[in-house]
Amino acid sequence: MPSWSRVATRSRVPLGFVFAAAYVWFAHPNWLSIADGTVVASVGLLIRAAASGHIRKNAQLTTTGPYAYVRNPLYLGSVLIAVGFIIAARNWWIGLAALAMFAFIYIPVVRAEEIYLRSVFPEFENYCAHVSRFFPRLTAYASDNASNNDGASFSWQLYMKHREYNALIGSLAMLAVLILKMVWV
Repeated sequence: MPSWSRVATRSRVPLGFVFAAAYVWFAHPNWLSIADGTVVASVGLLIRAAASGHIRKNAQLTTTGPYAYVRNPLYLGSVLIAVGFIIAARNWWIGLAALAMFAFIYIPVVRAEEIYLRSVFPEFENYCAHVSRFFPRLTAYASDNASNNDGASFSWQLYMKHREYNALIGSLAMLAVLILKMVWV
């Protein structure tokens, strides 16, 4: 029988689509909620973009850019995008459902990823001791091997390779759906 983290990893995308459909159905947006939510979601999109332009998956432990402040900037960005859309929806039930999804799907996925990172990168344990999983530091973490961190600046090539533009496209599409729902319903 597979572990919950494996089930969570495999089910997060399909559950995301189910959640999106329910979200649209139960959302009650207005212009102010959409504006406020868009501001918060935009911060999340920027964090995700910055993170994806730094990460070299499975090749090196990334401790630069947003990763110098928080271990999981991609998830932090996703949470902020979700909070933005919860604000836009004006429905607390959506917020509770999103919180449940985060607790039961994303936290086990993050833990499984950390087990993998510990097995591949011996320096990950030291990084964990200095950088929080979800709450950003106020100052940047400087790893012991920062001088070996080739390509520590943002890379548009990595951003494109990781197809992070899909987060922006998806957010714009959902925003358009909310506006259409508000105008037509």
